[in-house]
Amino acid sequence: MIPSIHQQDNKTIGLLHYLYGPGTSEEHIDPHLVSGDSGGTFGIPDPGRDPQATLKDLQKYLDLPLSLLDPDRLPKKHVWHCSVRAAPEDPILTDEQWGEIAERIVAATGVDSGEWDDLACRWVAVRHADDHIHIVATLVRQDGRRPNLHYSAKRAQAEARLIEADYGLRRVTPGDGTAAKRATSAEVHKAQRLGRDRTARDELRETVRRAVAGAVSTDEFLDRLKNVGLLVRTRVLPSGDLRGYTVALPDDRNGDGEPIYYAGSSLAPDLSLPRIQERFAAQAAPPEFTGDERPSHPTGLSAPATARRSAAHAAWEVLITLDATDGDDGAAAAQIAATGEVLDALAKTSALHTRQELRQAAWEFERASRSHTRAEFRHAQALRRAGRDLVRGGPALGRGEDGAGTAMLIDALVFLTMATAHWHAQRQNAQQAEAARRAAAHLRAAYEQAAAEPRAVLQGRSSRIAFSLLRRHAATVREVLPDLHKTLVAECSWDALVATLIDAERAGHDSRALLAEAASVRELDSADSVSEVLIWRLRNIAGLPGATPATATRANRSIARPVAPARQAPPAPRQPRR
Repeated sequence: MIPSIHQQDNKTIGLLHYLYGPGTSEEHIDPHLVSGDSGGTFGIPDPGRDPQATLKDLQKYLDLPLSLLDPDRLPKKHVWHCSVRAAPEDPILTDEQWGEIAERIVAATGVDSGEWDDLACRWVAVRHADDHIHIVATLVRQDGRRPNLHYSAKRAQAEARLIEADYGLRRVTPGDGTAAKRATSAEVHKAQRLGRDRTARDELRETVRRAVAGAVSTDEFLDRLKNVGLLVRTRVLPSGDLRGYTVALPDDRNGDGEPIYYAGSSLAPDLSLPRIQERFAAQAAPPEFTGDERPSHPTGLSAPATARRSAAHAAWEVLITLDATDGDDGAAAAQIAATGEVLDALAKTSALHTRQELRQAAWEFERASRSHTRAEFRHAQALRRAGRDLVRGGPALGRGEDGAGTAMLIDALVFLTMATAHWHAQRQNAQQAEAARRAAAHLRAAYEQAAAEPRAVLQGRSSRIAFSLLRRHAATVREVLPDLHKTLVAECSWDALVATLIDAERAGHDSRALLAEAASVRELDSADSVSEVLIWRLRNIAGLPGATPATATRANRSIARPVAPARQAPPAPRQPRR
């Protein structure tokens, strides 16, 4: 159940006309009162049920306390408006139940202190749909004093959590005040009227977040906004320093035909210019890799494929930070925020068949990337560079994308988002933890789409592997991973795992050491397919080329026809598997 306190106004009659009217899409049905300050509806004019009552009568009833004040003491905004909405899956409540809920909300917020206070504010609750009510109050008590509304929004949310438990409604995870501002009902109705999937506010928030991903300066960030077609305004201090920015969609205009601009801070708390510049200030020059520190990647890959492999390597490194329960929270918060940048960059540059799920994953993770823990971005430079490389590598579609590289990265991001959920859950950040879990679900769906082709290629190769090689690598797995051996052999991707171990050996790696390293990166219990997780970890650690049809053809010739040692019988024919 979501209570939303809307901006105060001074036109009671205008709000009543809306509540008792047909609505913007004829959605208001049977508007009527369900409760009021009299402990019910007794004595309160109800234009919805009493044919003799008018909206003007109800307005006079609500605004009567204003007559107790001198004109110079009248508040500029005296109309308090709160909508209370149930979840779509909740049962339909009766008028009596909605009336009780309204009484609890006004008592919790301080609008009405309860039965013992006969001089509280006047208010009414109007119901014009099955799933919500609107509470309208005059913010002047009947003794001429003003009500105490400090922290009224937080108190309303806390009472809503109790109401959910008492009425058996969907339990909403409590927030911490760091969520992005929701689109207003007017913005939602406008989007519906124009046939948009999202409101202008939501579309701008997603676009601005993508522009932040991997950017290293304010100028680059603003240029990205302009390059995607947004209208951008900047505010400059007398000193010449940039103070802030606003953005607008070219076709989102008001009644006068002027663009509707949104400040970055009104899109999300972390999209204000000072918060964005914190990321840029921490960005240093790319480090010089030496020895084994440089991730090994096969040559001949396209820029998108190389960027994906580098990002996967950085994501696995970040897991160590999040898994450390006694680690630096500021560093972890920065890594989580940078993970959001990688998701935004990947969604922006993804191939068509994975784009929708990746976009939804980035959209959901946006809530998980923000909490009260201050992010120290100097700890997240590697992951931010990974996001930048993804953007600079450009779209993967039509550029020879290495499908295995995408699968590797998404596989790592699934674990990273689940680690994020665990990190937030430990700190009682319920909304962030739930958002990370939703993002992980979309990433799993994207993985199935991205891994389909390279998985099929590996499976095709595995069907021609000599039985002796299968038996030898089965012994290797049994030796290195005795607890997982039976699980791996039973999985559909077992033969593809063997093909990867063969590739690793041909590239000069010790299959036993490599397998042990891949298994030690992080736990495998939460994996949907342990063998597939190991496949992408092995290929990433060893820098193996992606599994593409062309590569598979060459590899099949070498794997399927190994050269037999001199004076040795050829390998025994492959036996049927049991």
